[in-house]
Amino acid sequence: MQKINIFETTLRDGEQSAGVNLNFSEKLEIAYQLERLNVDIIEAGFPAASKGDFQSVQEIAAKIRNCSVTGLSRAVISDIDAAWESLKGGAEPRLHTFIATSPIHRQYKLKLSKEQVIERAVSTVKYGASKFPIVQWSAEDASRTELDYLAEIVEAVIQAGARVINIPDTVGYAAPAEYGDIFRYLREHVPSIHKVSLSAHCHDDLGMATANSLAAIEGGATQIEGTINGIGERAGNAALEEVAIALHIRKDFYQAETSLVHHEIKRTSDLVSRLTTMQVPANKAIIGANAYAHESGIHQDGVLKEKTTYEIISPELVGVSSNSLVLGKHSGRHAFKERLQELNFHVTEEEMNSLFKQFKELADKKKQMTDEDLVALVLEEKATDTVIYDLVSFQITHGTNQIPTAAVTLRKGESGLIQEAATGAGSVEALYNTLERCLQSKISLEDYRIQSIGGGMDALAQVFVKLNYGGVESSGRGLDQDVLEASAKAYLNAVNRVLLMKELEEKVPQ
Repeated sequence: MQKINIFETTLRDGEQSAGVNLNFSEKLEIAYQLERLNVDIIEAGFPAASKGDFQSVQEIAAKIRNCSVTGLSRAVISDIDAAWESLKGGAEPRLHTFIATSPIHRQYKLKLSKEQVIERAVSTVKYGASKFPIVQWSAEDASRTELDYLAEIVEAVIQAGARVINIPDTVGYAAPAEYGDIFRYLREHVPSIHKVSLSAHCHDDLGMATANSLAAIEGGATQIEGTINGIGERAGNAALEEVAIALHIRKDFYQAETSLVHHEIKRTSDLVSRLTTMQVPANKAIIGANAYAHESGIHQDGVLKEKTTYEIISPELVGVSSNSLVLGKHSGRHAFKERLQELNFHVTEEEMNSLFKQFKELADKKKQMTDEDLVALVLEEKATDTVIYDLVSFQITHGTNQIPTAAVTLRKGESGLIQEAATGAGSVEALYNTLERCLQSKISLEDYRIQSIGGGMDALAQVFVKLNYGGVESSGRGLDQDVLEASAKAYLNAVNRVLLMKELEEKVPQ
């Protein structure tokens, strides 16, 4: 079997999804889970992009020891220096540097000739190789680049010290057969191609990212780049869970496999979905809620007789299980702590004290707490570990023939309480109008979604919002048994993220 390396970029390309802004503790939680999933490389961010990104990459590189951690860099010396300073403490630091190669990018974005692009690529790869043990070089928009020129620049950067060559389909333009042929062409026309690994990075603008990634493997790629749940810029990236399971189920055809721990896929998907507030569609391949559901009577009859009639992937393979340990109000601290450890959560003693208190309060109302509830509880704690605006209390008045009215009390740090009231067309609008008054700033609500955690009348409500605050798009989430309280928490969570991000940018030294 051909070993296919997995280059995981949820924390870099995935976080470029509109409205996604993860805080540091959330990024670290995802990094730990990617390590458990056993990806080969984690792209932790773009160190030169911001002070916050630099610090996040640095911390992740220091803490993750079983994966190579990398950071993105333009073909700019200062970017490479920032990447080195953030990654040098990693177990296997590597540089991922790129420059655009297609005619449209050369003419309109870079305003450089073919020769100038090669010169810049070579000089920066040489500089990167003087610091990093592994340099990966990417030809941005490679799928729209002249093949002879692509071969020329690839040979040049290999000679300069690149050890991995990435051929991105940056705008999701290529068709599978066409994309696979690019890899075959390079293998035939680049003299030093045997010295490097070939990598594929596909976007899903035309819905072909997974198909193109598999076509690249057929063409000779030994590394696939992508994200969990296929999130990312515009229509997203190749969904790594789809690529990995396709290789596993059709190993007879592809003769290739990854080192991913398949039963960690669903847990990783759920974690990324909750932390990014990007819900997974029910019909999503591999990890969607309907992926293993059978509605048709003919299908149900076949599955009952023999699962493989209509089920080519067992739910257990990817970690989908109906079995869930239930804790209740009589469960002790030890059982609670043990279960969190089994769920692979890293929590401090301080977080444990807060979580156990919340668990007991909820268990009194909810009677039984499933794994799904515990995961939501922990993620909520990590999302709100530091706040600027905190909800103290609220009251909603609403009736059939009554104008919905909300009264809210907030606490802002140590500066005291803020109290306001407002009306709206509905309860949520009244609540959000009141919060907007409290914050004394124009806030545009762009998306509002609600889902239940588990089932039953006593299920927890999780609310996701996307809003624009001070010109910055932000997402937030809130968890509570009460839908309106969860709504208030989600709104404040999104606002706090913007404020904390600005605060971090000001505090982190240059």
